[in-house]
Amino acid sequence: MVAIYDVLILGGGVSGVSCAQILGSAFKKDFAKDKRVGIITHQKASMLQDAVFNNAYGIKPGTLGSTLLKESLDYLSFYPQISQIEGEKVLSVIKRDHSYEVLTNKNTYHAHIVVVAVNSSPSFDIEGLKEFVEPHQKSLASKNRIQLRNQDHLVAEGIYVAGTLAGHRSQLTIAAGSGAAVATDILTLWNGGVETHSHDSLRKK
Repeated sequence: MVAIYDVLILGGGVSGVSCAQILGSAFKKDFAKDKRVGIITHQKASMLQDAVFNNAYGIKPGTLGSTLLKESLDYLSFYPQISQIEGEKVLSVIKRDHSYEVLTNKNTYHAHIVVVAVNSSPSFDIEGLKEFVEPHQKSLASKNRIQLRNQDHLVAEGIYVAGTLAGHRSQLTIAAGSGAAVATDILTLWNGGVETHSHDSLRKK
């Protein structure tokens, strides 16, 4: 049986997990409570693997990127509604009628919305998305980085891109904000086009 998701996030780095966290925190809202969200948490190619952070808001100086990657998935477990799919690499994203077929090296999934949150390496090799690849607009040409052509994170109907692959500079806080922006756009879509977001608060309801 093929798993069907309302949103499937490709990539377990900063922007992908940030997107998942915002969506997870919104399950208390009526328009989101029955949605199915999954994230393919492939991290091996993440730019964070060799990083150390001294200048990222809210993160203790000296935190290793590799530690942050692991902890971020542990924290994501706070939202059990988010299905974490481990150990799979995405091979293709193909439009099928009103949804997308996402093929990995192990399984096939269907999703109404796909969020592409992998890095901007020129080795990008996801069939069905290559037509959107273009040179990165904010990176040095010598680094040979790429991005997916998009308008405010929207690549095509039902496909969003986040992080450096959306054309942002390689900065942790920018990537996190990019993923959060995509999540709030999806929440607004689910809310019938009415602008929305998801905040946790100590205020009594």
